[in-house]
Amino acid sequence: MVVMAPADEAELFHMVSIAASINDRPCCFRYPRGNGVGVQLPPGNKGTALEVGKRVALLGYGTAVQSCLAAAALVEARGLRLTVADARFCKPLDHALIRGLAKSHEVLITVEEGSIGGFGSHVAQFMALDGNLKWRPMVLPDQYIEHGSPADQLAEAGLTPAHVAATVFNILGRTREALEVIS
Repeated sequence: MVVMAPADEAELFHMVSIAASINDRPCCFRYPRGNGVGVQLPPGNKGTALEVGKRVALLGYGTAVQSCLAAAALVEARGLRLTVADARFCKPLDHALIRGLAKSHEVLITVEEGSIGGFGSHVAQFMALDGNLKWRPMVLPDQYIEHGSPADQLAEAGLTPAHVAATVFNILGRTREALEVIS
């Protein structure tokens, strides 16, 4: 099975084409809500690093990649440069990308607009068998979230760029900065 989540409208366009070309197994993709942001699509069906930093890697899946990029900017303003990667595919996982992030960073944070048992769980299963790394998932809570704009729902779920940045600082033991960035 192939499971995809586009980070923006350009990826959605190409993933529809990829889905149409797959004829040997089931395939699905998550159709995002809200406005597109527009970026160039990397070639192939693998994930890609969008920004390269040290210590902490944010691995986004789908539209959560935009929150990862915004969180990286918040954290960089406080002197820490993060790596941000766009996974693009949940199935099959890009083992080389995940392995590379794990070997070159102290911490890996997966960020998705999915619930428990989603993309982060697939990464955790792979990492349990393949690596030794601090890992934190950021997912939607297992509770009902009122209908509203995507921004309002992400704020209620704790998945805004400020929440992602606060998670980075908390994992590194920099709780003061976590509190500053979240307020």
